[in-house]
Amino acid sequence: MTEKSKAPKVDSTLSKGLAILENLAASQRSKGVTELSRELELTKSNTFRLLQTLTTLGYVKHLDDKSYAATLKTWQVGRSSVENLNLRAVAAPEMAHLSQKTGEAIYLAVPEGLTVVYIDKIDSLKPIRSWNPVGGSAPIHCVGTGKAIMASNFEQMRDKLADKLARYTDNTLTTLDALQQDVAETRRRGYAFDRGEFRDRILSFGAPILLPDGEAVAALGISLPDINLVEGDEDRLGTLVRHAAAGVSQKLRRL
Repeated sequence: MTEKSKAPKVDSTLSKGLAILENLAASQRSKGVTELSRELELTKSNTFRLLQTLTTLGYVKHLDDKSYAATLKTWQVGRSSVENLNLRAVAAPEMAHLSQKTGEAIYLAVPEGLTVVYIDKIDSLKPIRSWNPVGGSAPIHCVGTGKAIMASNFEQMRDKLADKLARYTDNTLTTLDALQQDVAETRRRGYAFDRGEFRDRILSFGAPILLPDGEAVAALGISLPDINLVEGDEDRLGTLVRHAAAGVSQKLRRL
């Protein structure tokens, strides 16, 4: 075996620490040393030492009941990684196209827990418009961009959403059954539709931006007041955002 063909050496301590962090980040609840050591087939003493290191670095917090949970620093690192893909630059032509075709507010959003955060936007050109700031957030189950991401990642998110479906308007979907039906419809159409579920009379359409493995890493969205939606325009706007998001997804596959 040549030097080039040898598998790279993996640092054992680092890989075990990352395994603990991934386990906690994926869990809906905190876990103790015994549970983590059993699940990851590590000794309790090794698990404890690694948790102390992760706690010191700010990636894990030690709770009053002596269990451990991932902190928001884990989400922040994940979010930074997404943004370092230069999503804004990659998606800029598609956002400009959507703005030109619709005249409405166009958003680029990424998931952060059970919310979406708007990382870029183009303001509406119309006198009656919807508005959200860059850096603003919204519940993932209520808006077009969030619902598009949720539909793509629903199997991983379903249990986390169970008791987090807060009502914001009369149109908000607040049960898993209703949400699952909406997810099925979103997947069938290829785009999500928010019928004023977060803000009264503010509609939004969204479509996911997918990594090569199919995970939704972001979404493009069109947002508008219901007074701006003309009869028969729903499918046109949904199709536009679907095609735009697909174009960004294709670019990511080539990066």
